[in-house]
Amino acid sequence: MPITPLDIHNKEFTKGFRGYDEDEVNEFLDQVIKDFEAAIREKDEWQTKAKDLEERVEHFSAIEDTLNKSIMVSQETAEEVRKSSNKESDLIIQEAEKNADRLINDALNRTKKMELEMQELKKQASVYRMRFKMLVEAQMNLLHSEEWEDITNEPPADGTK
Repeated sequence: MPITPLDIHNKEFTKGFRGYDEDEVNEFLDQVIKDFEAAIREKDEWQTKAKDLEERVEHFSAIEDTLNKSIMVSQETAEEVRKSSNKESDLIIQEAEKNADRLINDALNRTKKMELEMQELKKQASVYRMRFKMLVEAQMNLLHSEEWEDITNEPPADGTK
């Protein structure tokens, strides 16, 4: 059991013949008591400070753990968002490619249809031109025919020439 200032204060020494000077011993003991009490107070203060510091360290450690967990959750969330964004962008790209393919196919189909229509129109124009040419040639032949000459050379009906 540790010695206390009260133990020092209450300590009584046996007196012997020609022993120590009682006043000097008491004065020394009083000084030891004061120093010992000061040391105990200082020790208590340091223990209190140490306890406070340990509590603060525990508090900050808890905050650090919470922050680390928050960072990990944030990183996981960011990773999930990134993956989700990548998936969504891939889907958008696939949809855009499908739409582009559909538009290209539609355009190609319309182009082929227009080419077929154009070829048909060219054939019809060629047939029309050939018929028109034949009609014009027939009319020219008719104009150059002798019958036409005979009709234009006939005497007038009143008998004058």
